[in-house]
Amino acid sequence: MSALQSMTGFGSGSVQVGNRTVICDMRSVNGKNLDVRMRLPSGLEAVEAQIKKRIAKLIARGNLQISISVDTAKSGNGPVINRELFSAIAQEGRALAVEHGLAEPTTDAILAMRGVIITEDQVLAPATSEEQEAFEQAVGAAADIALEQLVAMRQTEGESLKSILSEHLQHIAKLTADARDDEANGQEQIHARLKAQVDQLLSLSGVEIDAQRLTAEAALLATKADIREEIDRLAAHVKAAEKYLSEGGAAGKKLDFLSQEFNRETNTICSKSASATLTAIGLSLKSVNDQFREQVQNLQ
Repeated sequence: MSALQSMTGFGSGSVQVGNRTVICDMRSVNGKNLDVRMRLPSGLEAVEAQIKKRIAKLIARGNLQISISVDTAKSGNGPVINRELFSAIAQEGRALAVEHGLAEPTTDAILAMRGVIITEDQVLAPATSEEQEAFEQAVGAAADIALEQLVAMRQTEGESLKSILSEHLQHIAKLTADARDDEANGQEQIHARLKAQVDQLLSLSGVEIDAQRLTAEAALLATKADIREEIDRLAAHVKAAEKYLSEGGAAGKKLDFLSQEFNRETNTICSKSASATLTAIGLSLKSVNDQFREQVQNLQ
């Protein structure tokens, strides 16, 4: 059983390899599914698939932005001139100038040619397969550190969300019980209200309504206003939501579905309401349902 996670978080990791420091930053925000986008130096394409595979084992949903960069330790010597290449170009250039009657190549022109000046980054780049392998391992290690921090932050926020959602569920359960116990929803109360309304309408004419018919009409209204099925379903949905919260893992989509069911049953209760008290309970339920669903959107 894995812990609940929110979909927002940040993690950073760095690993030293030779004269280079590999830095990996990971950020995640809400998303319908898992979407990983990486920005990394060229030559590390093989590492990208491995990192995504590790992420998929720990994270189920969220939009992840991953940036991998390399800081090179500065030796203070500045760029290096490839003198052998410089001499070869100069020699060939002079020979061609004499042969074709052209001006000899200048120093600036030769230095501007590719490969003549070697920057410090190029000097420190992996030169052998062993160095490349060590470099890729360092990238993976930095990504693992960042991923561990990211997941830890998501789990911390997930625990906070769990507490908030549990409070909302307790409130929904209480309001559901209040709706079940609402006395104004009983058949006797409906009968009394209907009789009072009929008596008021017929008081001026002196006409009396048949008691048997009044009872039948009251029973029909009571049947239409019966909310026991909605109450039972709401209570079942609350128990299911509590189960998903306790189990942890990727519960966001399941809880989002239940929040929609909460809203559906609440709307039906409000439409069947035969009293101001039940309507007030229904409106309170809608308010808590909205708060519940809003928080669920942040959960993996």
